[in-house]
Amino acid sequence: MQQWSISLSNTASSYFSAEKHEFVSVDAFMALPEIAIQEASLQKFAKITPQYPGIRAELAKEVTQMWLKKLSPMLDDSFGRASKGWEMQAWYSLVTAKPEDLIPMQRFPHVDGTNPRQIAMMLYLDHTDHGGTGFFRHRTTGLAALTDGTFPRYRAALEDDVRRSGMPEAAYVTDGAPHFERIHASAGAFNQAVFYRGNVLHSGLIDSACDLSPDPAKGRLTINAFFRPIE
Repeated sequence: MQQWSISLSNTASSYFSAEKHEFVSVDAFMALPEIAIQEASLQKFAKITPQYPGIRAELAKEVTQMWLKKLSPMLDDSFGRASKGWEMQAWYSLVTAKPEDLIPMQRFPHVDGTNPRQIAMMLYLDHTDHGGTGFFRHRTTGLAALTDGTFPRYRAALEDDVRRSGMPEAAYVTDGAPHFERIHASAGAFNQAVFYRGNVLHSGLIDSACDLSPDPAKGRLTINAFFRPIE
């Protein structure tokens, strides 16, 4: 498993949004990122959830366990200590849906859930012209993150937005217009990992004019993961 080793030597921490949401980036995350691409090419990808505009394959448990041991102290320091430790799930992911095939929910920024204690990671493993990850504020409510308490208000306001001005065109989210404002973005550089709270409104910055290949060696390959405190 040594070929899957990771380093946090190039870690940078910052904040974005009026609420100062944490954002952590790690450059040169994997010592040998080509190993992940080679391994992804051996996986059987499939569409797992209707929300994700592409296909996924689960990352090996041995890898997630090794990475989690290395990442847990950083997660504690950056996002608040998990007294019983963290648990982790991770997948190889490839965006493959054509813009014209996007369902309504995929044309808006989204959250991974309303629990601010769930942390997301994106590791960019592609050499395409697609971007990284954008983070957004909903113009009508001013919300940049959703909780159980604010979600009903956000949903009602967004539904009203759509009634007044219609659905966005069938395209991937870029600047968020007209209903959202982009307030931050990751570079999406090769072998860069970024960490943020999963309840923050975000979206992959996909260039609708670029190819969306299902080949891990050619497409927008990422490893995405979720970390949750053990209860």
